Amino acid sequence: MSDNELGLFLRTRREAVTPAQVGLPTGPRRRTPGLRRAELATLAGVSVEYITRLEQGRDRHPSPSVVSALADALGLAPSERVHLHRLIKGADPGFSCTGGARPPREVRATVRALLDRLEPAPALIVNRLRDVLAWTEGYERLMAPIGLLDDADRANLALFVFADPRARITYSDWDHIADELVAALKQGPFRADPHIAALADELTIAAGAEFTRRVESVPGLAAATGTTRLSHPEAGALRLTYETLELSADDDQQLIVYLPADDATAAALDSLAGRRPGGLRAVSG
Repeated sequence: MSDNELGLFLRTRREAVTPAQVGLPTGPRRRTPGLRRAELATLAGVSVEYITRLEQGRDRHPSPSVVSALADALGLAPSERVHLHRLIKGADPGFSCTGGARPPREVRATVRALLDRLEPAPALIVNRLRDVLAWTEGYERLMAPIGLLDDADRANLALFVFADPRARITYSDWDHIADELVAALKQGPFRADPHIAALADELTIAAGAEFTRRVESVPGLAAATGTTRLSHPEAGALRLTYETLELSADDDQQLIVYLPADDATAAALDSLAGRRPGGLRAVSG
């Protein structure tokens, strides 16, 4: 397993920035995806050797001024800047913002009441292990026929996607879903957290290289919003837009809400609920 999350994050973000985005010419013989190390070094005002040391994990404690310069040069979004600072702090041996506490499984009464208000939308609460802790009836109608909730007390998104063969049939974009789940697991202390480390061991045994190669290559910053395509055994092809909302730090949980991405999906979800069309409106704009 990679222990150089800072270097991985910097490299993947460097490769994602095109020269045109930072006002550099694009030559016809470019082979490097995104920016070259020398180009990033020039933009950030540091040496190429220093960029190399950071990406290779030989220096894991850049100064605040260097971090700010790199973030500006890479055009990092606020969430990416926060994640960058977490990675630098996480490089300290033994550091864990969770203190080794077990991920909470109890969902507060007000959060459960919020879920009730979200009906008929599919929505769920997960903790940092991606345990599915609570959900709406809309989510149960969506995911129970797929198999995720077969054992409701042990439902876990990561284990379902990587260890249950039904997941590959269900998720049309399985590779992307798998990437996002690994990113979510790595967003915190990852193996410095004994509970996530135990889950990672279980996923390594269950999925092998499909999991371990993602740990080595996917940076730990999952998308908070996006579109998921499902092949549902009862409703057919579905396109769902999701939003991920962080609950309080004490909860250490997230609320994920799904909405239909098109009119056909909206009609299919209404049909699953036994409702007249129009109960859920497709997301537009």
